[in-house]
Amino acid sequence: MITITVELGDRRYDVVVGDGARHLLATMISDVVPTAGRAAVVTQAGIPVDVDPGLPFEVFTVPDGEAAKSLSVVEALCRGFARARISRSDVVIAVGGGVVTDVAGFAAASFHRGVSYVNVSTTLLGQVDAAIGGKTGVNIPEGKNLVGAFWQPKAVLCDTEVLSTLPPREWASGRGEMAKYAFLGATGDAGTSGQPGASLLDVALSDQVARCVSIKAEVVASDEREGDRRMILNYGHTLAHALEAAAFGPDRRWDLRHGEAVAIGLVFAATLARRLGRIDDSRVNLHRRVVRGFDLSGDLPAGADAEELVTFMARDKKAHHDLTFVLDGPNGPEPVRDIEPAEVVATLAEMERSS
Repeated sequence: MITITVELGDRRYDVVVGDGARHLLATMISDVVPTAGRAAVVTQAGIPVDVDPGLPFEVFTVPDGEAAKSLSVVEALCRGFARARISRSDVVIAVGGGVVTDVAGFAAASFHRGVSYVNVSTTLLGQVDAAIGGKTGVNIPEGKNLVGAFWQPKAVLCDTEVLSTLPPREWASGRGEMAKYAFLGATGDAGTSGQPGASLLDVALSDQVARCVSIKAEVVASDEREGDRRMILNYGHTLAHALEAAAFGPDRRWDLRHGEAVAIGLVFAATLARRLGRIDDSRVNLHRRVVRGFDLSGDLPAGADAEELVTFMARDKKAHHDLTFVLDGPNGPEPVRDIEPAEVVATLAEMERSS
């Protein structure tokens, strides 16, 4: 097992990565939530992972996909917690991917104004990103993750053994976040292939996950509430979230998993940075190569409307009544504010022509 500590003073916690990590749950809860007498396990019906928290528990299931990330689901969970007599001294356990940890974490943050929770992450995307850092939340029609709370877990268990059951597109979604870390210093050297970012693919799966967790833990410890530096973890996410928001509802025009959308967002961010004179052609090409190296596409989906996407991007959490992006530059990715909408529209048009 590999253990990475998220250093947050008296709220510090461990992320344990490795095959069979889920089996440490009972011991972990006894250590980090010794007051717990009952547990609420939040999961989804299709997740083939059973856990033993070592104390009486009730299971609550939430819907599949982004539909689960709604205020109505949080209300249903909290009402269920009340019926199950979950107290402030008890514990919520999220078993699943990013959707489950997001919604269960927000319910835990809201119920009794804050109940301890532990994440048992079962997807690659969750293990390298969503389950760590304490950002919980749900969607509303106006945008993705616009309602939520910073509420740190007591521990995170990343069981790489369960990843063998993931379908190909769930692997792709996790690799989109891995591609992001290739530009945030998480990957070290270029690996045996000589391609930047490829070193993640040169090591065992547990080491891949642990490297991503390490960089996220360091960033979160330095900027827990996304004052500035933590924004770099959203590299590629501004367009990604806009693409996801534009596809909400029954008339969705494309089907993108989160990491697939992030891969497109990385290429977009690089193309915009070049337009603004922050990087050159070779750096843009590097982004495209890294995205392809993770078996992902950087092309906009057919039918994407630039003006609509700009509207959604303006609602991004990083924005301060402006268009804010994390963009590459001489010092690596960093937040850049007050981007002109015309520049964004032109960049989207350039991507559409080159796809």
